[in-house]
This record gives sequence, C-alpha cells and structure tokens, in this order.
Amino acid sequence: MIAVVDYGMGNRRSVEKALAHVGGTAVITRDHDEIRSAGGIVLPGVGAFPRAMDNLRELGLEGVLRERAAAGVPLLGICLGMQLLFDASSEHGGAVGLGVLGGDVAYLDTAGERLPHIGWNLVTLRRASRLTVGFGDSAAFYHVHSLACLPAEQADVVGTAEHGTVFASIVERDNVFGAQFHPEKSSRDGLRLLENFVGICARVPA
Repeated sequence: MIAVVDYGMGNRRSVEKALAHVGGTAVITRDHDEIRSAGGIVLPGVGAFPRAMDNLRELGLEGVLRERAAAGVPLLGICLGMQLLFDASSEHGGAVGLGVLGGDVAYLDTAGERLPHIGWNLVTLRRASRLTVGFGDSAAFYHVHSLACLPAEQADVVGTAEHGTVFASIVERDNVFGAQFHPEKSSRDGLRLLENFVGICARVPA
C-alpha cells in the first residue's frame, strides 16, 4: 500500500487514481499509523512552500515523513512535494523544509521567459535511476512551477529541464525521489514513472 499524504494541498485524488491505473494500491491519508505502515509514500503538492510546511507541522506529519525516509521507506515528492524534501525555500520570505535532501529552493532565473513555467518540457536524463527504468535519454513531462530545487549534491540529480536556465527536474538519493513535474498529468511517460515507483515500493522488504 502506498500512502498519498493528505495535508490539504495538491491534487491527491489524481495521484491516487494514477497509481491505481499502473497497478498500485494507494490510499489518501493523514493518519500517522497508516503512513507508518505503508510500503511507500507519495508527497504531492500545489501551492506555497511556507503554507505547506505549516500544514505538515500542524498535522504532525513533518516528523513522520522524516522518520519514514530515515527508515528506508520509498518517498516520492511531486511538484511542490519535491521542493519540500529539501532544506529550505526562499518563497514568500522563506521557510525550512523537511531536509531529507540537501539543498535549497529558489525562484527560477528565466532569462525573460514567462513565470510561472507552465507546460510540457523535455527532461534530459543525466544518470540511471530506478525511477526512470525503461526511458531513453529524455522524456517530456508537464511542469507547473515558479521555483526550482538547487541540490547540494549534483549526484542527486537524475534529470534536468530548461526554462531560461537549467533546473533539476528529477532527483534521487537512496529511497528518496522527487519529480518537479506532475507525472499524473504527463501521459504515458508520467504513468511509466509512477509504475516504476510502485515497483520500487513492492521490492522493499516489509
């Protein structure tokens, strides 16, 4: 079972349906015990970083997510959810994140391109990843964001895209994964990525 974290932000139902479509069993939940018993966790998100962290903190989910990540449970952050995995964001005055990946989140330097960045964008794969098994050298995914992650360790970067500047679009370190785009809105390749995540969760010993 994969827990889709319900903290009041993000298209949770679409993620749940997409996971079910690729053979996963998912539940939308904010229950601590249910999340702790899950074989994998998806942290979706749409909106502002500081508000998201406030919601996670108020629901007692901040510590639960850090705990499960440290325990080796596969954790996938989607869009804002990927940004929350990092140390901190400068959005709206700044806020501290979950810190399960090193690095910060900052506004995209678009070099005159429109912000927010909305639409399909090609992601170039920089290294092998369990999340991108079956992909070629690149794939297109649907992005909606104004900020991007700046990983402290370049080895964490799996794939990059460009919108005025090159930014990290897929990250992975051990059991922690992130996708800056919305795989549930990204047609065949997005579903393939989620299917790979379901497979990762299935292979983790209980």
